[in-house]
Amino acid sequence: MSPESTRSGILVVDKGRGATSFDVVAIARRRLGVRRIGHAGTLDPDATGVLPILVGEATKLAPYLVDQDKEYLATVRFGVTTDTHDVSGRVLSEAPVDDLTTARLEEACRAFVGRIKQVPPMYSAVHHQGRRLYELARAGIEVERAPREVVVRSILIEKIDGPRAALRVVCGKGTYLRVLAADLGASLGFGGTVESLIRCRVGPFDLRDAVSWSELTERRSDAPVRRSEAPVGGSELWSRVRPVETALAGWTVVRLDGTAATIFAHGQAADVIPAVAATEGFVRVHDIAGPMIGVGELMAGGSKVKPVRILHADRPRTRSLPA
Repeated sequence: MSPESTRSGILVVDKGRGATSFDVVAIARRRLGVRRIGHAGTLDPDATGVLPILVGEATKLAPYLVDQDKEYLATVRFGVTTDTHDVSGRVLSEAPVDDLTTARLEEACRAFVGRIKQVPPMYSAVHHQGRRLYELARAGIEVERAPREVVVRSILIEKIDGPRAALRVVCGKGTYLRVLAADLGASLGFGGTVESLIRCRVGPFDLRDAVSWSELTERRSDAPVRRSEAPVGGSELWSRVRPVETALAGWTVVRLDGTAATIFAHGQAADVIPAVAATEGFVRVHDIAGPMIGVGELMAGGSKVKPVRILHADRPRTRSLPA
């Protein structure tokens, strides 16, 4: 039986600078020898840091992982604006930066904490009439974009060094740090752009526990290189793949016995015995033996759970409902 049919999980990668998120998926696909694989949350090519790679059945959990908060360490260079809102872009304006004190920057940051509106940048993967905005931007076309509401949980100033400031930002899905830097710079009167960006955390996945970029991309020096074969070391990389349920760490867990688990796996609401304390909301559903078998939604005051996402790869199941 192939690894793809028996293994699923999350590989947390520290993405290297210059690589696209798609590049990381392609490398992981070759290394692990699987076809069904994706990522949870695009990172700009110039950004580094946490990129969760979802393998096999874990791809079904992408919407729930993307919904979780993310933490970034952004170095913002004030006094410069560019068309991409980072230093890789064409410079649009430059201005002297004077009186950039911690107190002044903290006051400016307060206006960007909470529910705020952002206009997606032209250099982004947002679709407009069937095309990506960055495709239009590269063709010299700019279109009107509607503001989107995003959530910024906190902005902590870690360091100010001349016109540069290191900001630690915790935010919800869809937040553009490049736009945050540009808007923050505009509010201060001299503009701003991202000089470097590190994603330190996605939900429960932390940069300290990620597979390094070199570990993902480098072959063993003593391994023969053949064009037709995947890079060696896949077994070692598989050992770094985490169980699917780690994507939903902190969720309420419901455990079903054999009969209830079979009913759930066939797409029907199953009895929860005893009823859980929570009475509504999404939960992790596990077989009584331990493996996660899906995402469910509580019903009837916590005494039933209906399937929302069903995971099949890691458990055998019968084809007919019990009598």
